[in-house]
Amino acid sequence: MRFARAICIVLQCCLLAGACADSSGLDAGVYVVRSDDTLYSIAWRHDLDYWDLARWNNIGQDYRIAVGQALVLAPTGGADAPTTRTVQAREMQASAGRWAWPTDAVSPPRPASSGGILLSGRLGQDVRAACPGRVVYSGSGLRGYGNLIIIKHGENLLSAYGHNREVLVREGQEVAAGQVISHMGEDAQRSPVLYFEIRQNGKPVDPLPFLPASR
Repeated sequence: MRFARAICIVLQCCLLAGACADSSGLDAGVYVVRSDDTLYSIAWRHDLDYWDLARWNNIGQDYRIAVGQALVLAPTGGADAPTTRTVQAREMQASAGRWAWPTDAVSPPRPASSGGILLSGRLGQDVRAACPGRVVYSGSGLRGYGNLIIIKHGENLLSAYGHNREVLVREGQEVAAGQVISHMGEDAQRSPVLYFEIRQNGKPVDPLPFLPASR
């Protein structure tokens, strides 16, 4: 009798959980926009190309999104793959611009598990834009990066600067190569460090080939 009652309780809980999931209309492939999000930060969080994310959700060239908007994170049945012309245009932009080291490290760069590099330094030292571009994200909404700045370069390259103490730029601002954009902060171990990453078409790439041989 007790066993039968326990089975009934489990079945009721499963039915309730299923009903709640169905009523939300959302699943793991959908993201609901929050107040501190931009299209670029959402794409960054999910390792996606912001071009693809915009195309899948019929978002215009201004890449404007609204709080509460539900975004699909994968192509639906009617979504097309990028055209050859689009892919070629992105590849032509890949090497555009001259890159510089984003800060003066006191030791060689260390690889990070997320695909970027860690540059140790002194608390509060200058962090600079590694290449000309436009700030598309500035905030602390992406876990593990602390205060993060993302800069867009051309159409297929983004650079990110994490663990900042003071941020000196705002979203939408155009920055020059070498311009001071923040001051170095600390990582979770309380060590002064800059996290630096470059993404091409939404995927992390080794930043060292982009940077000069000497710092």
